[in-house]
Amino acid sequence: MDATPENAADSIASTSLPLPVANGRIPANDAAGETVAAVAEASNISADEIALYDRQIRLWGVQAQEKIRTANILIVSIKALANEIAKNLVLAGIGSITLADHEVVTDEDLGAQFFISEADIGKNRAEAAAPQVQKLNPRVKVNTITRNVCEEKDPNFYTSFNVIIGTDLEFLQLASLNAGARVAQKAFYAGASHGMYGYIFADLIDHSFVIERETSNIATQTGPESTTRRVTDIQTKREDGKAIELVTKQEIYSPLMLVKDSPLPPEIATNNKRRMKVHPLLTCVRALWEFQRQGLGKNPTQTEDQLKIFATISNLKHKELLLPAETLTAEFLRSFCQNLRSEIAPVTAFLGGQLAQDVINVLGNREQPIQNLMLFDGEESAGPVYTLHPIFPGTPLPIIPSVPVNAHVIEL
Repeated sequence: MDATPENAADSIASTSLPLPVANGRIPANDAAGETVAAVAEASNISADEIALYDRQIRLWGVQAQEKIRTANILIVSIKALANEIAKNLVLAGIGSITLADHEVVTDEDLGAQFFISEADIGKNRAEAAAPQVQKLNPRVKVNTITRNVCEEKDPNFYTSFNVIIGTDLEFLQLASLNAGARVAQKAFYAGASHGMYGYIFADLIDHSFVIERETSNIATQTGPESTTRRVTDIQTKREDGKAIELVTKQEIYSPLMLVKDSPLPPEIATNNKRRMKVHPLLTCVRALWEFQRQGLGKNPTQTEDQLKIFATISNLKHKELLLPAETLTAEFLRSFCQNLRSEIAPVTAFLGGQLAQDVINVLGNREQPIQNLMLFDGEESAGPVYTLHPIFPGTPLPIIPSVPVNAHVIEL
């Protein structure tokens, strides 16, 4: 977004919009001169809201915007990545957002966060950020929670949210949020930034979405497309003289607790060239999750012994994925560890934009969402996505020797 909602409303309040077509999208080339009020009458969105969100309604349609404007999003842990996610979702016009954080603002928070200032040091992080989030879009309801929701025992807590997002949390905290979201049958995202590196994880449980595209010469068939995705419905229409098909697909997801040990899909695991190209960041992220799961600390950067343990776990995780030993180097392990505990604004901006856009697509049931782990290496400008699930049919099983956790394999 390149303007605040107030400025956007001023600039487009007088825009005339044509009526939406059958799928809810407003055709940009329609010169019928229908008014904003006419579009509002055909939907539950007010005329001024349609004027305010003109550009994005033209992109993804009135029906999708209606779902977005009634959505309630929970973001847990309000640091730099959460700032970016909240900014993008609030500017998109979601119904309400709840910021949850039980920790206070410290000097370290001031480096990459734009919702807080030096005057907020010592205040609760969620409460300090909330007023600035509200200023972005007064139409959005902004709530705060100052307790540790990762320790929430009431399963009904999650039912009021459409999407639960955990950022920059330890593995067991993320797994707890993911479990609560699954019980409530709600979409879950996890994300973290580690200096020049980061990741986004999605567990949408069972999600259907629609791909709209021009009909090709090869007929689309219902049935499986992959191990996790199938085409469930196909409809056609004509638009601007072209044959358009609306293809409904269904994606099946796995929780984080299973993904941390899941193999690569067979098309990678059985192909030597593709295994050579798997980014070593995948190994490092899963090793960090395991390091945290074992209660060894949040980051392995405090002592030499911690670094040795992390190197050992990384080697085991690399073998678990059946990856060539030479693709995990001491240099990359060292770089990953050196980047931990830091936030870099361009990286959090990229990850926050990607995660927020995926949430918007999921709310509107449009476009294929992340399936299911996206990594980001800012040094290489690489963003590979890996589909990780418990055993795929045809996946070779790794044979991993038993190595004591304190064994030293790669020198850092």
